[in-house]
Amino acid sequence: MLNFEDYFALNQLYADYARAVDSGNWDLWPAFFTEECSYRLQPRENHERGLPLATLSFESRGMLEDRVYGIRETLFHDPYYQRHVVGQPLVHKVEADGTIHSEANYAVFRTKLSELSTVFNVGRYIDTVVRQPEGLKFASRLVVYDSEMIPNSIIYPI
Repeated sequence: MLNFEDYFALNQLYADYARAVDSGNWDLWPAFFTEECSYRLQPRENHERGLPLATLSFESRGMLEDRVYGIRETLFHDPYYQRHVVGQPLVHKVEADGTIHSEANYAVFRTKLSELSTVFNVGRYIDTVVRQPEGLKFASRLVVYDSEMIPNSIIYPI
């Protein structure tokens, strides 16, 4: 069980993450993770079947920073805004060292300039969260999205 302060901090981590990736300030994104971290984006079917294939897979904060560079400098795409709606985190387990295993449902809406907003991606986060001197950080974030169909490609973090 988590005490109130730790559960509040976990909720704040999820909310701050959503605000950061919705802001378009991509430099904020890697700071939510530990140095040695994992961020994977995987279709639900592969996850449920135990298949390792992921749409995106990064294994360190440095790799996340490389993705940020790619978003800003090398990837050419039709720009869009995204808005995350994230459910309350469900805590599955808290280890003796304070490591939190949690998950939360999410929906991401996308708005291209001069177009209506659409549902872009829906699924759940499966997270391992650890306490660092500066606060809670994701040691791993597995983003399991429900649909096999992805419009064009996923450029921005989910």
